Amino acid sequence: MPNPKMNMGLIVGNRGFFPDHLAKSGREEMLRVLTAAGVDVVALTPEQSKYGALETRDEVRRCADLFKQNRERIDGIIVTLPNFGEERAIADALRLADLHVPVLIQATPDDPKKMTIAFRRDSFCGKMSACNNLMQYGIPYSITTLHTESPDSPEFANDLEWFSAVCRVVNGFRNLRVGAIGARPAAFNTVRYSEKILESQGISIETLDLSEVLGRIERMRDNDDLAQAKLAAIQKYVDSSSVPRAALVKMAKLGAVVDQWMSATEVSISAVQCWTSIEENLGVVPCTVMSMMSDSLLSSACEVDICGVLGMHALRLASQSPSALLDWNNNYGADPNKAVCFHCSNLPKHFFRSVKMDFQEIIAGTVGKENTFGTCVGLIKPEKMSFARFSTDDTAGRMRGYVGQGKFTDDPLNTFGGAGVVEIPHLQKLLHYICENGFEHHVAANLSTVASAVHEATTRYLGWNMYWHGRDAGAC
Repeated sequence: MPNPKMNMGLIVGNRGFFPDHLAKSGREEMLRVLTAAGVDVVALTPEQSKYGALETRDEVRRCADLFKQNRERIDGIIVTLPNFGEERAIADALRLADLHVPVLIQATPDDPKKMTIAFRRDSFCGKMSACNNLMQYGIPYSITTLHTESPDSPEFANDLEWFSAVCRVVNGFRNLRVGAIGARPAAFNTVRYSEKILESQGISIETLDLSEVLGRIERMRDNDDLAQAKLAAIQKYVDSSSVPRAALVKMAKLGAVVDQWMSATEVSISAVQCWTSIEENLGVVPCTVMSMMSDSLLSSACEVDICGVLGMHALRLASQSPSALLDWNNNYGADPNKAVCFHCSNLPKHFFRSVKMDFQEIIAGTVGKENTFGTCVGLIKPEKMSFARFSTDDTAGRMRGYVGQGKFTDDPLNTFGGAGVVEIPHLQKLLHYICENGFEHHVAANLSTVASAVHEATTRYLGWNMYWHGRDAGAC
């Protein structure tokens, strides 16, 4: 799936008794920077307001109307303050537009050599006034890393990338539809969740009984065009040379049925029942089919872990790269900051050093090896990583979770499935937090550093109760 281009609304602050030529040059500079970053911009033109900035009540209404007309396009709004800015005008425009998208406040620094009345900006102070008014209006907003930073600075470039990730997460959870394919396995109480709490957050669950899946597979001919296309895709995706063709055909038909259902129901991501119904009734594991979906940015989690796939989705949106669902599974020797993360596995190919299709060694002892082909087996490549876990707090009626960052290492590991050694600063503190707060043993992972963006999106804009592991150690 191609990554969509970002579209930002732009508000240029201005206040008349400050040098308004700074509003003109500041708008032009910000437009250059955003365009160079590949961002489409919706903003007042100099013909619609003085210098295309915002100050008067009439300009406020024009800006709000412009934003309303582009409601479906605008992912977020950037407020730039090339001088002090008219704080009420900024807040009023955002209130009237009523877009409910993330807002970033940026202020351009003064030059100590240009502090005369002709060039002094005072945006350092104006930013506080703008934020104060937004707080009064109840409009959530984000701020840049430095209190003042130039649009053409490396700091703003990083902040723009971060803010774009925040916007993708917030908007990607709006009217989200999630597929629950099959029932939660009886042995997995840990992945229980509240559909009603998710619905209150704009997240809808579309269910599909596993019997319907199996029935559709049974009625599908082996030479069906969709089944054959999926079979070719599977064989292209992963080395399956040691897997019986009959098992590959079953996987292909499973994938074709799921693809059809997701398209018909407009489901974006999914969680699938596995242990051990699919193995006993179809004779394969769904891992490769799910791996392919996740690798195509259509995140898919096992054991009907709906909250687990939401974590995958958030990381995927922020990073624009595939996510996986893993178990916090084993200690790694005596190192308190290392652990083994593992799954059977349905990890996306993106995660592996090298990968091949094999059988599921754990279930094979129960249902027979011949019924467990379809796992993606290999070691996770050494790479930076972000992790996330969401959960419905059913007694409090709210969403909660945690995020953080670490790295997958190249430490030796001789095991089966998909696995890797992860190193996380102060890991024991995180493990205490997970256990003390009763979180699940599943965690979403992504080969990126986007914990900050996911935390900002979920806390400031979605209103979830989140713990950011590592923030006390200096993250900002």
